[in-house]
Amino acid sequence: MRHAPLAAFLAVAALSGACSASPHATCGQPGQWLNPADPSSPLAADALLQRLAGQQVVLLGESHDSAEDHRWQLQTLAQLHARQPRIALALEMFPRRIQPVLDDWVAGKLAEQEFLVRTEWDKVWTFDARDYLPIFHFARMHRLPMLAANVERSLPEAIGKSGWDAVPEAQKEGVSRPAEPSEEYLKDLRMVFDHHPAKQRGEAAFPYFVEAQTAWDRAFAQSIAGHLAKHPDALVVGILGAGHVRHGRGVAHQLADLAVKRVSGLLTWDHDESCKHIAKGIADAVQVVAPPKQNPPRLGIATDNVGPDRQGVRIAKVTAGSIAEQAGLKADDVLLEIAGRPVKDFMSVRAAVQRQAPGTWLPIKVRRGDTELEIVARFPAGS
Repeated sequence: MRHAPLAAFLAVAALSGACSASPHATCGQPGQWLNPADPSSPLAADALLQRLAGQQVVLLGESHDSAEDHRWQLQTLAQLHARQPRIALALEMFPRRIQPVLDDWVAGKLAEQEFLVRTEWDKVWTFDARDYLPIFHFARMHRLPMLAANVERSLPEAIGKSGWDAVPEAQKEGVSRPAEPSEEYLKDLRMVFDHHPAKQRGEAAFPYFVEAQTAWDRAFAQSIAGHLAKHPDALVVGILGAGHVRHGRGVAHQLADLAVKRVSGLLTWDHDESCKHIAKGIADAVQVVAPPKQNPPRLGIATDNVGPDRQGVRIAKVTAGSIAEQAGLKADDVLLEIAGRPVKDFMSVRAAVQRQAPGTWLPIKVRRGDTELEIVARFPAGS
């Protein structure tokens, strides 16, 4: 299951103040760094990056499903590393129990496929690994520590249901009570709550919702602060959802409570959106990006585990509007064959999709209940 609902919810609430992109309203030039306080005047990249390299923490906020955001993160990471080689990566993708696997990866002990299997990537995160792997390879190439900064999803779920005080200490994974959120963050979370299923439990659920979200911020902040306590001369670069970064109200606020003060947050801004929609103070700087108009097609499923009798792989989720949904795939279907080859694990599914050319059909055999079905996924032309 994914560990990043906050960023997704904040996107729904449009906390940055952005509106729909317009072909007539553009902002800066791709590659430029802008100051949200005055977007009309681009920042000098070298001076900005030199200043950032002197911070304790730099948080790179992302949209998890944006390949362009991950390319930007890698580029920014490389430029920071050129100025400050003592870098560690704090990663939202991984719960703390995965730390030994990350250590083995950085040490060069794991091949890519084994790394993805042992981190349970397709269960705990589900977003396309292709977008993240270049960052992970960069870390291994330079032997940069990778920090599993998240907690099990069951923790914020339990807090959101019953409140912080009702959750046993053993379940909190060492996370300390979060600092009280600012009034501005409470307003942000109110907007999120109003779009969230927790709203159905009534107004009494809102304080628990706030405690759950701030506990997530606190967990990330503690992972970062813990590394800095052991390595005070390091720079920790956070790879995490933009909702935890915007306006410094999430992770940066919790870091300040942990006496980590030199923190900067960076975000991207779509070239096709007007600069006037950049909210003042949303980040220390935003970089203008121009995402490709069409990204390579993706099947649009998340897998959970092997099917009955260790055959195939079960579909846990089908993304709305995806190629998988259009083909008729459903949650709980068990993938048996894809492109005529047996499905052994999620990596075999991923490999088959990566080989698929635009405008072609991909045959898939599934078991739905007691029935085996032949399904054809049609990949759009010109993607």
